[in-house]
This record gives sequence, C-alpha cells and structure tokens, in this order.
Amino acid sequence: MPIGTARMASLCLPESELHVGVRWADHAPLRAALSDPARPPILLYPGPGARDILTEPPAGPVTLVVVDGTWSQAKTVVRDNPLLHALPRYAFATPEPSHYRIRREPRAEYCSTIEALMHVLGVLEANPDAFRALLEPFHAMVDAQLAAQAARPARRYRAPRGPRPIVQRLPPALVDRFGDLVLVIGEANAWPYDRESDGPRAARVSHRDELVHWVALRPSTGELFEHLAAPRGALSPSTTFHTRLTEPQLRAAPPRDALYEAFARFSRPTDIIGAWGHYATNLFRESGGTLGESLDLRAVAQRLTNKKLGSIEQFAATLGAPRTPLADGRAGSRLAALAQIVEHFQST
Repeated sequence: MPIGTARMASLCLPESELHVGVRWADHAPLRAALSDPARPPILLYPGPGARDILTEPPAGPVTLVVVDGTWSQAKTVVRDNPLLHALPRYAFATPEPSHYRIRREPRAEYCSTIEALMHVLGVLEANPDAFRALLEPFHAMVDAQLAAQAARPARRYRAPRGPRPIVQRLPPALVDRFGDLVLVIGEANAWPYDRESDGPRAARVSHRDELVHWVALRPSTGELFEHLAAPRGALSPSTTFHTRLTEPQLRAAPPRDALYEAFARFSRPTDIIGAWGHYATNLFRESGGTLGESLDLRAVAQRLTNKKLGSIEQFAATLGAPRTPLADGRAGSRLAALAQIVEHFQST
C-alpha cells in the first residue's frame, strides 16, 4: 500500500514504528507493539462507534495506531484484521482544510495521514501546536509535485492504436514458462461474517478460514492433484453446501499436514501457481502451507478483456459449454473452468 506520508511521519517521529503490510494475524512485532498495558492501543479510524478524539481524548498514555493508504485500502485492512478491528476507535473532523493540494479527499473533514497525526498528537500531548513542524516536509513534497506537474510538457495527441493480439500480451507463465504453470483451487471451512459489526463483511466470528480441499492441474502434462484435509475446528453450517462435499468425507480426511506433504511431492521448485484471485493461495499459506511464485489469473483476464468478469464460473460460461469437472466437489468444477480460461487465452 502507499506509504509516502506514513514513512515521512515515521522519520519525523523517532519513537514511532512503521509496519508495512495488509494481513496482521500472525505479525508478532505488531502484537508486541500493542501489548503494553501501560499504553493501551487505540485506532484512529472513522466509522460507527468512533469517539471524537478532539473532544473526548483518552485518559493517560496510549499507543496510537494509524492505518495509511487510500480510503479503500484502509477500510480493507481494518475490516480483515481482527487485531485492528477490535481496537477502540477514535476519529475527528479536521479543524482546518487539508493542505493536500495534489489530491482531493472524499469528504471535506478528511485529511492526509500526516495532517491527522499533527492534529491528534497535539491533542494527546495537550499542546496543539507542538507537532505543526510535521507539515514542513509535507508542504515541501506537495510543492515539489505541483512544480513537476507544471513543468511537464503538454502531451501531443497520438492516434489510438488498435489493440495488440491477446497472445502478445500474455504473461510469461502462459507462454515461455507454460510447463511451470500449475492451476489451483482451494476450498475452506469458512464461517460467516459477523453481521453486527460495522459492515456486512466486517469480521469473522472467532473462526479463521481453514483449508479443507485442494486441487491442482499441470495443464502442460494433464497431471492432476486432489487432496482433502480434515477440519480442525467446528464445521461451518455452510461448508458442505459451498464445497459440495459431505461432512463424513471431510471428517474422514487425513490431517492438513498430509495435504501439504503430498502437494510438495507433486510440485517442482520452478512452479508458478496460477489461481483465480488471491483467496486460494492466501488460504494455503495462512493455513500453514508454503507456496512459491504465484500468478493471479483473474487480474490477467481483466487486463486482457478490460471488463468485469464476475466469478470464475460466470466468465468461463462466456467461453463455451462447461467442461467436465476434474475432481470432486465444487473445486473440481472450478478447476475445469480455470483450465478452460487458460486454454482460451492461449488459443486467441
């Protein structure tokens, strides 16, 4: 995620910590930073239930957590990380217009990260002017970018070129390294989101998604891999419906470590793991497995078609009749659809 003003603030505040990433469930340094009972953590993030930190500041020392990035990125990080989602929230309406002249904030009372820190730290230290020096490098950055934009020569008009053939725009994994490509689908024992939190996709209810079905295809040779893993926790009421597998099938499966060991034997060091989006590869890794290089085939398809694609089944349906499933359950049907998509782009 963009960290320009966050890195600038961390350089200006020697005792601060800068952590870069999206998922924080197993991030020990961040957990350690939030575990000091003498300085309980609070989250600076607007939304339902957030207190106005300018009028109701917390009593005593705190550890201030600020999420940097675009508003969409920040929303995703807070929503998908229980460690952050559970923190007490504070927000404020900026008492002066934002100085971020190179970007318009979504609302007039919003401001950049470094401006927010200037206001909030001033309140927490009971000295509103103590941190205004944070704005000096910020103003310099804004002025430099505006000057660069003004000095940029006007672009001459060029007649638009016709689109290049799809085969010329394919990534190496679909051309030069096709032999290394392995298509994968992962299914999870996934619990519903807590509908009472802020937003319908706010936070899971005390359960993490766990990998229960993993299928793979090496399209260059036709080699197939399929393995079930017994769920370690309670089975979500929707798992059998979504995976199209029965509870006895899942309960009788070997432990997840056996899945990882089997897939390690199937894999090669040079493999490129192709998946539809990031969910399957993240699920594999976060459930305890190790994967090498990966490729988001949904992003590739969106770039090649320049349109919204819907689900993997919906997009594959636009390419022809559904293929015969390659394995049991929904994963087998999705793997066949993914193979159909890859074959389509190679032949176009």
